[in-house]
Amino acid sequence: MCANDDGVSELTVASDDARGGYVPYSNRSLSWHTDGYYNEAPERVAAVILHCDQDAESGGENEVLDPELAYIRLRDENPAFVKAFEHPNCMTIPANVSGEKEIRAAVSGPVFSFDGPGGVLHMRYSARKRNIQWRDDAKTTAARECLTEFLGREDGPVIRFSLKPGQGLISNNVLHNRTAFRDSATQKRLLYRARFFDRVDSS
Repeated sequence: MCANDDGVSELTVASDDARGGYVPYSNRSLSWHTDGYYNEAPERVAAVILHCDQDAESGGENEVLDPELAYIRLRDENPAFVKAFEHPNCMTIPANVSGEKEIRAAVSGPVFSFDGPGGVLHMRYSARKRNIQWRDDAKTTAARECLTEFLGREDGPVIRFSLKPGQGLISNNVLHNRTAFRDSATQKRLLYRARFFDRVDSS
């Protein structure tokens, strides 16, 4: 919604009404999520490119995790956790309403699904505490707790890094987060982000 005409979003601190109300356009931290978790199935975000034009004066580090590792962790802990995350009403994102105008209707769907003839794993997830409605059953709650513990491990497979000018990330929409950051008068964080409905061709 906040992308430029060419589909690229400028991730930097913004004060205008259109972008200022969304956390990616602030200097606040971003909790674990995959991009486009509020999209309907036909418009799933399959791949994401980030390019750093300028890093912040301090902060703004990222953590990333391959969704397949999250799937394996939950399956090994309890196959019922995966089953719960595959439920079609597992996670609901309420409608996005601005004033009296509905920008986007409520969206329900699974956390884990499989796309295409090869059954490629797709994950839609957000660890946000607000504006997320989870299916109210014991297995879903336990699966969420297991995933939260896994993502928080210091000795786990999470990759931690800070993008510097000229560096970037190309991924098939991995789980990721961002720490809060601080700009200065001469160093303002700016990343360019592009999202795609097609996965990165690794052949």
